[in-house]
Amino acid sequence: MYVERYGDGPIRILGLHGWSGDHRTFAPLRPHLPADASLFAPDLPGYGRSPAPKQWRLNAVTAEIVDLVRNLARPRLAILGNCSGGLLGLCAVKELQRRGLAHFVDSIVLIDPLAFWPWYFSIFTSRSIGAYAYACSFQNPVGRWLVNKALAGRRREDTDLTEGLEQIPSHLALNSLRLLREIPNVDVFRDIRVPITILYGKKTFTSVRRSAERYRQVWPQAVVKEIPGSGHIPLREAPAAVARALEENLRCLRS
Repeated sequence: MYVERYGDGPIRILGLHGWSGDHRTFAPLRPHLPADASLFAPDLPGYGRSPAPKQWRLNAVTAEIVDLVRNLARPRLAILGNCSGGLLGLCAVKELQRRGLAHFVDSIVLIDPLAFWPWYFSIFTSRSIGAYAYACSFQNPVGRWLVNKALAGRRREDTDLTEGLEQIPSHLALNSLRLLREIPNVDVFRDIRVPITILYGKKTFTSVRRSAERYRQVWPQAVVKEIPGSGHIPLREAPAAVARALEENLRCLRS
């Protein structure tokens, strides 16, 4: 995978973008990073400058992330996952556990993660109408404008919830969504024991708020924080607040 590095400190963070992003998702965080940290932001398989995975299956993409973790985890590593990127990060941690390499990841921060499968994702992943529904919603300017208008209450006025989707081929976005369907439920992550922080925007979707409570049931040790002044994209709308929460999470890597 192509990887962009932000910062040059010894503490390493792996940033995993969501289904509509790439390594640039984490660019707003750069000026707010702790001085002793470096953030490595890859283009996930198939995105940006990274080639597609060998096959569009969860285990194939997870294996590539695991390889990247093994290359970066010197001496210590935190995973920062944005939206669906957080779920892929959790899958990588589970695979590391299976291989006896759980010690490679010291902490996890999830930004606006989902613990449930929204009904509209079921439409997009449908083999019969998914591509058509996706094209109508995200691959034309009118569709994107309507989506942003409908979701105005879930974002800051100067941000765009569909940003980047016009540049992503529909097969890539839809294959990325279908990967997530292979995760049976978030209970499979219950035995992850590292420090975990969950962040969500104050104006984000109700499904994300419900998801935060669901994750709190899975991980009683998790720290859950609401980010004021942001909706579903805190990295763009409130990067300084995200960096402060990340800084608190990284304390375990400094001990």
